[in-house]
Amino acid sequence: MLAKRLIACFDVINGMVTKASQFQDNIDIEKVETAAQKNYDLQIDEIIFYDVKASAEKRKIDLAMVEKVAKEVFVPFTVGGGIKSISDMYEVLKAGAEKISVDSMAVRNPQIINEGAKAFGSQCIVLSMQVKKVEKSLKIPSGYEIAIDGARVFTGMDAIEWAKRGEGLGAGEIVVNSIDCDGTHNGYDLEITEQICNAVTVPVIASGGAGKPEHLYDVFTKTGASAGIISSMLYSPRLPRNFTVQEIKEYLEARDVLMRPYYHIK
Repeated sequence: MLAKRLIACFDVINGMVTKASQFQDNIDIEKVETAAQKNYDLQIDEIIFYDVKASAEKRKIDLAMVEKVAKEVFVPFTVGGGIKSISDMYEVLKAGAEKISVDSMAVRNPQIINEGAKAFGSQCIVLSMQVKKVEKSLKIPSGYEIAIDGARVFTGMDAIEWAKRGEGLGAGEIVVNSIDCDGTHNGYDLEITEQICNAVTVPVIASGGAGKPEHLYDVFTKTGASAGIISSMLYSPRLPRNFTVQEIKEYLEARDVLMRPYYHIK
């Protein structure tokens, strides 16, 4: 059995980490390099940063931000936002990222997944999906629809079909971002997470809704998710309290969830 992973995921606007609720009402938290260093020191397993306005502003990802983060962390580091081509991917990897996340651009141009996987390997390409629960229909049989552009545009695409297509094109991991659960701190959407885990063979990362260690336990024991994103739990001022990576791992290990080791560094 593979050990489960804890991933810190941060939205970045103008060099600042921000926190939203259901993709709206962002508030600034701290500088991106500060967040990177802090979470590396806390021994997070992986880190993801999204330049959330790059696509909307029709610009490339902030490479200076990528370089700042890469200098501070020595764990797998994924970035996304504003990536439209193989050359963009190359620049991001050259700046220090290990993986590239594609979301809205992948919906508009699915071949970017295939091109990226061929150029850099599937292990470098992460398909991030914004999903919302809707009424089931012939077009959306799973009852979950894909959205893009920060959950502002709905595509009419079924989430399960898109996940399977993304894997077929070469995505090495899939992030399931629940629009409904995002920022609620009430737990992950276990239904769609499990559906996607059953539909694909690549690792699935649950995202949106974690507010306490119990939510990680649920997603790791009730679905096949290999990792959980825990952004709010680490730093959100909207929570009554925050948790450390050590606290979360100790809670899960005490309940027989195999986690990557936590080594205390004095």
